[in-house]
Order: sequence, then structure tokens, then C-alpha cells
Amino acid sequence: MEMSTSQNGSSILWFFRDKGFDDKTINYVFKRCKRLQGVERERASENWAYLKSIGIQERKLPHIITKCPKILTLGLNEKLAPMVECLTTLGTKPHEVASAITRFPHILSHSVEEKLCPLLAFFQALGVPEKQLGRMILLNPRLISYSIESKLKETVDFLASLGLAKDGMIGKVLVKHPFMMGYSVVNRLRPTSEFLKSVGLKELDLQMVAVKFPELLCRDVNKILRPNFNYLKRCGFEDGQIAALVTAYPPILIKSIKNSLEPRIKFLVEVMGRQIDEVAECPDFFRHGLKKSLELRHKLLKQKNVDCSLSEMLNCNAKKFQIKFGLIA
Repeated sequence: MEMSTSQNGSSILWFFRDKGFDDKTINYVFKRCKRLQGVERERASENWAYLKSIGIQERKLPHIITKCPKILTLGLNEKLAPMVECLTTLGTKPHEVASAITRFPHILSHSVEEKLCPLLAFFQALGVPEKQLGRMILLNPRLISYSIESKLKETVDFLASLGLAKDGMIGKVLVKHPFMMGYSVVNRLRPTSEFLKSVGLKELDLQMVAVKFPELLCRDVNKILRPNFNYLKRCGFEDGQIAALVTAYPPILIKSIKNSLEPRIKFLVEVMGRQIDEVAECPDFFRHGLKKSLELRHKLLKQKNVDCSLSEMLNCNAKKFQIKFGLIA
């Protein structure tokens, strides 16, 4: 093994072996973090025990350390504990912090003063409520690794270019989908917004999509959005109808054609005997589960020999539907 034979090196080597790491993984972590060879076994053991004490399952610790071996070299009271304590004040549910660390262990290697505090201030300036700050960072802990100047501000500027600069709208979009900040504006967000404009969405429509379902802006145009758009065209929807559908129900452009869109359209036309135009006026059709809602409601209406529009059939919950059509006393 390519390992230091110094007393510390030997000591930390036995720490890894004692924790169940194989030689290949030990070599890997030492190559990733040269500082490990100078770390005393006591510090590594102390940090390991601390991570267990905050709710991280021991079986997950080898994976965490392999991803970020630097954690074992950090001062417990100087670095690890202050970050964990700060993150804990942001959380609202048990194990949120442990879960965030498990997903992105590198969060512990960053500084509270130099990285976390400026990040919190940046989002607060965008109008993100204090209660939502923790949700964002614990949901997407990788945020702490992004540069505010070269990465996060670029995303904010992009959203402002869509007309979302007023009334804290940018903050609301980012709270709803904090993973958006991980995508490239040039390679993903802007091309997606341009595609949506090209298929008929106006500025206000695009703003509504961004606020209601920001995930759509993060999807690949050629792999996901365009195939769905083309499928809807083949079904007989006109461009204006598709634009209206996307604005009202953005997930329509990312739903599986085979498992979601196609079965619903087939059921609409072949079983319900309805026209495509009726769906264009009732986007809620795509929100409803096929078996638990659409098929069941159609069957019940058929048994009662009730004739109604698609909107009348779907614009209420299950209980109101039964009352509305006299299916319960």
C-alpha cells in the first residue's frame, strides 16, 4: 500500500481498518486528502463519534468519509460543531441536518462565517423568509459550495430577465426548487426558457410556469420537453392549446409519454368518447390519476347515465363529486 509508515500514518491506517474500510478505499481517501497522514487516531475517532451523536447512522459513515475524508481532519470544536449547531437552528424536523450531511458531507468542511452566513444574507436579500432559509439549504446542502458572485447571482439575474424581480418572486421560485441554482444558465435554464417562448408561451405565461413549477425550467429541451411537445402535436393539439396547457399544468411537458400522457389520451378518446379540444379547456384532466379518478368517475357517471362536460366532471374533489352527481345521500 502507498501509505506513510510514520506513527501517525500507521495509527490512522488502523483506524480505517478498524472501521471496516478495505485497502482500496483507504488508498483512495489518502490520495484525496493528504492531511490525513498527519491526523491522530484520537481526532478521527472523536469526529466519527460526533457524527454518530448527531443522528448519522454508523453504516453510512464510511460512505460519508469516503466522499469527504477531510471531515476527519477538522477540529471538532473549531469547525464541525459550530457548523452543525448553526444548521440545527435552521432545521425544523428531526434528522434534517444528519440527512443533509449524508447527502453532501462537504458542507461540514465550509466555514460558518465565510460561507454559510453570507449565503443566508444573500437569500434574505431576495426576500426569502427566515423559516424557509433552512429548508432551502438542508434540502440542497450543495448550495454552500456555490460562489455567490459567479454562480448564484447569475441564476438570480436570469430569473429577473423573465420579469420576476418584483415582490420577492425570485426568492419564492428558489425556495420552491432550490436545485435550480445547480443548473447552468447558459446551457440549461436559458435554452429551456427560449424553447417555451418558441412554442407560444408569453412573458406572463413563463412567469406563471416559473412560480408554479420551476422544475420545468431545469429540464433538457431535446431529451424531454420537445418529445412531449411533439407528442401533443401528434395527438391533434394546436400550438396555442399546448401553450395554454403548459401554462396551466407545466408538468405536462415532463410527464412520461408512455406511462402517463398516452394512456390518458387513449382513455379520453377511445373509452370516454370525448374530443381533444375538450382537454385543452380542462388541463386538470392531466392532474387526475387514471385509475383512481378518471376511470372511476367515468364509470360512476355512465352507471347513472349522466352526461356532463369534462370540467364539470373534474373540478371538484372525490367527496364533492359524489354529492354533486347524487352518488351519496
